[in-house]
Amino acid sequence: MNESKISGNGNNAGNGNNAGNTWDRQIDKDGAFKRKPTSFHHSISAKGPFEPEKDRYHLYVSFACPWAHRTLIVRKLKGLEDIISVDVVASFLPASGWSFNSDEEGATGDRVNNFDDLKQVYLAADKDYSGAITVPVLWDKKQKTIVNNESSEIIRLFNSEFNHLAKNPELDLYPDELAQQIDDLNAWIYRDINNGVYRCGFARTQRAYERAFFRLFAAIDRVEGILENSRYLTGKSLTEADIRLFTTLVRFDAVYHTHFKTNLKRVVDYPSIWRFVCDIYALDGVAQTVNMDHIKKHYYLSHTHINPFGIVPVGPEIKFNL
Repeated sequence: MNESKISGNGNNAGNGNNAGNTWDRQIDKDGAFKRKPTSFHHSISAKGPFEPEKDRYHLYVSFACPWAHRTLIVRKLKGLEDIISVDVVASFLPASGWSFNSDEEGATGDRVNNFDDLKQVYLAADKDYSGAITVPVLWDKKQKTIVNNESSEIIRLFNSEFNHLAKNPELDLYPDELAQQIDDLNAWIYRDINNGVYRCGFARTQRAYERAFFRLFAAIDRVEGILENSRYLTGKSLTEADIRLFTTLVRFDAVYHTHFKTNLKRVVDYPSIWRFVCDIYALDGVAQTVNMDHIKKHYYLSHTHINPFGIVPVGPEIKFNL
């Protein structure tokens, strides 16, 4: 999730100064939010420098972040909890970047490197790093470096490269026969829904906001149409496309609807989508990855340009069951 960016103009990573945030730095000339790509894209394979091994890799995540949430769900569904360890940052994201403060329930601190903040993880991998400080991060404890910080790639590594160690190796979230369909779904769902809610919330002009808003709800209507006749996006089988969509939808009514002004409808107002969300939430272990307290605190406290007084709504009351 590209939520914290180190500036190259005097606030670079090398001198340890504070970073700015993407909602300030990743805005284009017409006031639209434009997310920048991630930086670490190594793979894991039996024939490469990063081999799949038990207790070698560590996952840094935020419970608040929908991109990191993808990796937690796939790790859980594949049965990799005993293979890949995990630490959780604090929910609040200051200008200096994600913190390992463990005073908050659910935040673990850094139990691998004992760092104070995630920026130190990036600098340990590359002392000259000046890019975005984002979650998730997949860390190699053996080589003491970052393997990958792109959620879409990490979930595929978890899906395919640890099957000899996984408790649920038979689960394939990216089967060959559905690969093209999944890729096509991912493309427009990412553009218009996953990133679309951020393009609404971080827009700096009415025009940019409305453009993102109407694309978002057109895409949600499209999803509703697919799910009217199908349990999952590609049919009867759960795939990564469903998980990638779920992590946005599960945050929608509690945060995006109000905080990002995506208020045409709520997710609960779409019968097929709501059934889909409740279905995935009920899968074994998924509910344990949803921490609504961290989610709400992160958005409402961190985005002071949207919510300057930092008031976190008490509601809504959401029960993810039919």
